[in-house]
Amino acid sequence: MRVHVLHHGRCFDGAASAALFAAFMRARHGEGIELRYLPKAHRRGDPFEDADFAGADEAAILDFRYTQREGLTWYFDHHRSAFQLEGDRAHFDADRSGQKFHDPSAPSCTGYLARIVRARFGVDLSAHAELIAWAERIDSAAFASPEEAVLYEQPAMRLAAWIQIADDPDEIAAFIEALLTTPLATLAETEAIRAKVEPRLAAHREDIALVRARGHIHEGVFVYDLLDDPPRVLSHFIPYYIAPEISYCVGAYTHVDGELRLSVGFNPWHDRDTRRHDLGALCERHGGGGHPYVAGASFPASATDQLRAALAEIAATLGASS
Repeated sequence: MRVHVLHHGRCFDGAASAALFAAFMRARHGEGIELRYLPKAHRRGDPFEDADFAGADEAAILDFRYTQREGLTWYFDHHRSAFQLEGDRAHFDADRSGQKFHDPSAPSCTGYLARIVRARFGVDLSAHAELIAWAERIDSAAFASPEEAVLYEQPAMRLAAWIQIADDPDEIAAFIEALLTTPLATLAETEAIRAKVEPRLAAHREDIALVRARGHIHEGVFVYDLLDDPPRVLSHFIPYYIAPEISYCVGAYTHVDGELRLSVGFNPWHDRDTRRHDLGALCERHGGGGHPYVAGASFPASATDQLRAALAEIAATLGASS
């Protein structure tokens, strides 16, 4: 049996979800199944390709947008913006396979998947409790402090830093498999991980200084624009580390994949009842999406003016309610 596992790329929850789905499928069908991991990146319109499903006996989408394509047989997601194209939601609601699941209240896709497969299919994935716990913590931003989120001192945080910059399909597949077999602290100390993470953390420290220099606070909103700076992979927690008093942050930068990124967030160390806007809904207006408390959008490299207009609009909306 050939199984295609489409998962949110450059994301710890996406990789952890892929690992748990692999464990689930092996529990159902044995160790002999062939798994192909396919990281997916957000883009406007349909982010899927025919090749994502071609030749697969089973195909799953994890921690990523829904599709109406016929090849999809499993679906697990927790984003409010999962159904972006016309007909997506109705197609999902009409499905009677019993293999497609969505809950925007779930802290992580990893934890959600583990709970569903135990309740619905009798498969216990508690052997991977450490992985599940860290996916829940990272994806819901349930950190004790901004320092924990930004300083990357925990092994799981270093693994999250690795997957953020991973682009080699074979390395990503090996990483996902290792999440199932290796304690996180041991995996974080392997040469393959350290070789990429240590330079990444050096760049991260430079990012902190750059965001501090470029950012400003207006009406309780931290705003930064790095579009004139080189491409980077940016931690979205940096503004809360720099200015813990802020309620919201809105930023723009060029990602290493060449696209422009809009990042919007609510301070996870503030009382969530004080949030006045669904940030995912704000970003959907600009072709993006996410969660009520953290969201974003991607723009083509030529759309600098469009992105800056979106940044200004969202910053003004959030500032007016602060």
